[in-house]
Amino acid sequence: MARILIFGGHGRVALLLAPLLVARGHTVTAVIRNAAHEAEVAATGAQPLVADVETLDAAQLENIVGGNDVVVWSAGAGGGDPVRTYAVDRDAAIRSMDAASAAGVLRYVMVSWIGSRADHGIGRDDSFFAYADAKWAADAHLAASDLDWTILAPGTLTLDPPTGRIELDPAGRGAVPRADVADVIAAAIADDATIARTIRFGGGDEIIGHAIA
Repeated sequence: MARILIFGGHGRVALLLAPLLVARGHTVTAVIRNAAHEAEVAATGAQPLVADVETLDAAQLENIVGGNDVVVWSAGAGGGDPVRTYAVDRDAAIRSMDAASAAGVLRYVMVSWIGSRADHGIGRDDSFFAYADAKWAADAHLAASDLDWTILAPGTLTLDPPTGRIELDPAGRGAVPRADVADVIAAAIADDATIARTIRFGGGDEIIGHAIA
């Protein structure tokens, strides 16, 4: 059993992840920006913590992270505004990694996206560029850190029912149900063989636990 901190606790994936972790006996704290979402988050079995990651400095983040065993970054600006995308998906994420290192909380799981690479191929004039650039910068910082990191990079997220199965390094957009992404996160936390790995995946036919082992 572990104490697990989820950044982006009101996101669709996080709301599916929290009950999976609670059912496994973990103590889950979910960081959310809007106090109006506290009841919905609490209903998952997680303890809501209202804090705006965009404005928290390193010391404040270290205080939030300290005392946990695992950090899951599932926060994001949601696209649209490039300035806020960089502020959340890159800068706040990187501050949280540095805070985890400073607090001695070494296990860190990043929820990224399947195309997060240095050569992601998104042009600067594309509205998606800020997200692609920010996610790659955050992933690269994590991979270079002293943390026990795992980068989980799903393809296009859907609202389809969970299948319990995925495919690694799929062709195309790698569409995958959010519920299966939540299952992959929970499985990665439980499996130290995922440390220091970037796992790109989409929907498929291989049982999740076998696929990531």
